Amino acid sequence: MDVRDRHASLRRRGVKSIQRSLGLALIATLLLVALVLVQTSLWLFESGLRRSLETDLREETEGLLVALVKGPNGDQLDLQRLNPRYQRPFSGHYFQIELPGRTWRSRSLWDATPQWPERPGLTEDLLDGPQEQRLLGYRAEYRRDGQPIIISVAQDYTPVLDSFARVRLSGLGLVGFALLALLLLQRYAMGLALRPLERARQQIAQLQQGQRQQLDQQAPVELQPLVEQINHLLSHTEETLQRSRHALGNLGHALKTPLAVLGSLVQREELAAHPELRASLLEQLEQIQQRVSRELGRARLSVDVLPGAHFDCDAELPALFDTLAMIHRSDLELRWHAPAGCRVPRDREDMLELLGNLLDNACKWARSRVELTIEQTRDGFVLLVDDDGPGIPAAQREQVINRGVRLDERAEGHGLGLGIVSDILTAWRGAWSLEESPLGGLRVRIALPAVR
Repeated sequence: MDVRDRHASLRRRGVKSIQRSLGLALIATLLLVALVLVQTSLWLFESGLRRSLETDLREETEGLLVALVKGPNGDQLDLQRLNPRYQRPFSGHYFQIELPGRTWRSRSLWDATPQWPERPGLTEDLLDGPQEQRLLGYRAEYRRDGQPIIISVAQDYTPVLDSFARVRLSGLGLVGFALLALLLLQRYAMGLALRPLERARQQIAQLQQGQRQQLDQQAPVELQPLVEQINHLLSHTEETLQRSRHALGNLGHALKTPLAVLGSLVQREELAAHPELRASLLEQLEQIQQRVSRELGRARLSVDVLPGAHFDCDAELPALFDTLAMIHRSDLELRWHAPAGCRVPRDREDMLELLGNLLDNACKWARSRVELTIEQTRDGFVLLVDDDGPGIPAAQREQVINRGVRLDERAEGHGLGLGIVSDILTAWRGAWSLEESPLGGLRVRIALPAVR
């Protein structure tokens, strides 16, 4: 699974993204703030507009009071003093004057009978007017010549409501555009802010692939404690592994001496008269030596690949093949093939143990030629060990592998009872198989998965 597949898997499992969470929080916050600001601005503007209209309506009532004059037949309304808008039908400006026993209504009302304010001052709620108009009403009460005069005026508030709706819609549009711009800016800023984390992730991947030993110390102030702790952990783990290996090596050397002493004692002349006892003791000593070697080899394995651990083919294989050339026949042709700069992300000591056992076994059975091929694939690495020996019949290969899996040190045949090889591959979650070699002998195929 590559990085993109891993990220897709995390998204499918509902794992939260920091960038997504911050983006949603930012959008929610900005949206709430924008709505509050828009609504507050509109409320403040409408409050100011209502106060201004209240002043205008109060002046209208005073003008109507002035237009109410004394005539030959008593009180009458001087039409010359009226605003012409009160004469146009449904103009949006209306009035009603109430005197004891008489009422005047503006011609603009025509035959409509709107709802007039019941209390002095500006109405809190809009009134229903003609032709679905919404009216802002004002009522003033006066006394003249000892008689009460009630003057009610109203103005169509629908254009104001429409203007507010357009302003609100425009404001929301601007808010949406601003949110989009801020979101893009936030994603860019978050990308810049999270870039050091991405570099750290890449360096950790390089650690797993054996391409580096530690993380770079140059990191933002916020990440420096994390980088230092990871580097400290890497150093501590490597030191612990090295101490364990040295301790196991010392233990092995300490056990070899008494075992060698026991072996020499078994060969003494006192036991010559007891051949059966000597044979039994020798068999038991051999089994003890095999068991000690097996358990020490199993204990020293790096079950998991340490970050930064790698096997440099160009640096390690020439020395390994030189050693094999000195151990085995001089006429044996030894070759190896690996990509230039090949670095296998596995522990060096374990790789040498694995290849050393396989190549040593191949050299024992080869007639004249042994080859090692290392191939890098998308899924990991493939190791091929070929020889031109007698090989193993296809029907017996599975049995040989099974003996190796059971870690049977006494397995015979092709010498593949190499328990340490099986232990290493089990620890690495690798697999091995036996095939017919193009050289005519046996091919051992090792599949090592990629380090995740």
